[in-house]
Amino acid sequence: MEKNIKIVETELGKYISRLEGPDVIKSAMDYSLQAGGKRIRPILLLATIAAFQEEIEKGLAAACSLEMVHTYSLIHDDLPAMDNDDLRRGKPTNHKVYGEAMAILAGDGLLTYSFQVITEDTRLTNEQKVQLVSLLAKMSGPEGMVGGQVADMEGENRKLTLQDLEYIHLNKTGKLLTYSVLAGAIIGGASRSQLEQFDIFARNLGIAFQIRDDILDIEGDQAKMGKPIGSDVTNHKSTYPSLLNMQGAKDKLMAHIQHAKTALNNIEVNTHLLEQMTDLIAVRDN
Repeated sequence: MEKNIKIVETELGKYISRLEGPDVIKSAMDYSLQAGGKRIRPILLLATIAAFQEEIEKGLAAACSLEMVHTYSLIHDDLPAMDNDDLRRGKPTNHKVYGEAMAILAGDGLLTYSFQVITEDTRLTNEQKVQLVSLLAKMSGPEGMVGGQVADMEGENRKLTLQDLEYIHLNKTGKLLTYSVLAGAIIGGASRSQLEQFDIFARNLGIAFQIRDDILDIEGDQAKMGKPIGSDVTNHKSTYPSLLNMQGAKDKLMAHIQHAKTALNNIEVNTHLLEQMTDLIAVRDN
């Protein structure tokens, strides 16, 4: 994972450096891309490709593209009109450094560039490019991440049901995680039945990831998190601990982890690395 994170981060820098555009927008885009983070999504994508014994180089463009979409969403999430955060990964948020207008444009730039990165990649077939672009648009747009963000904002200051909360997290967080796994499976040459099991795996992993996020917002170490603890309470958001109590949230986390592992066991490829990553997500501290 550490090796592949470095590879992805090096590739991200190359993609920004080759851009022909104003220096300030390139700087703003690169600032948030290189701010660190877990890189869970691109690493999941590469790990899924590796499960098919394929070279991970085939997925580097897709992995970088995915991280661009994720980073754009974080830049926009931090804006005053949304979560109004001053810190992200221990550093001032994009709009604190470059101003609100440039932060918005940096997010816009990353989102649109992500599709260009996929379509210009020479290691993918034309059919794979179409599949990946179509799936990324769906998973990151109003039927996916953006739809989840809308529901999340509308859910502030009101009591949500568990069903409401799961809809938010299946979309806001889960859809991009699902994309990372399905994109890796597409590049790896998965069959339809394998894609179905990877989808089940990824959906459960996405919910587990968000439950752990909710737990860390209460029990986490601010230094490790790189952002203020307790923002969910401050923003009057419903969370898994607030609906289920802390132990209930931890039990639900482990139930989704087990469902994810069961799906992996139904896929006849080498999913050992994905199983290890699933265990890591269950106990992560940042």
